[in-house]
Amino acid sequence: MEEEKNPLEQKVIDEALKKCFDPEIPVNIWELGLIYSVSVSPEGVALVKMTLTAPACPVAGSLPGEVEAKIKAIPGIADAKVELVWEPPWTAEMMSRVAKVMLGM
Repeated sequence: MEEEKNPLEQKVIDEALKKCFDPEIPVNIWELGLIYSVSVSPEGVALVKMTLTAPACPVAGSLPGEVEAKIKAIPGIADAKVELVWEPPWTAEMMSRVAKVMLGM
């Protein structure tokens, strides 16, 4: 069960993470299950832990920066840090039901 997010964390999800797409898959990174955690400190610093579909993913160099830029553009966010993690490894089972339907799975 998904825990209740504070309003600023929910804005990060809705206004940034759900608007960033893996260029090879027409589904946003939130629904793909690439986001492992989202937190926003009382000072407005957002910390996102994310992964990629594979360590050799061609967007490894650009996608985290794109995510960070979209988060920083949200009113109330003072700074954003995106940490790329590889544990646990991403699998298709991490995708939401919405993503699986969009991909015909």
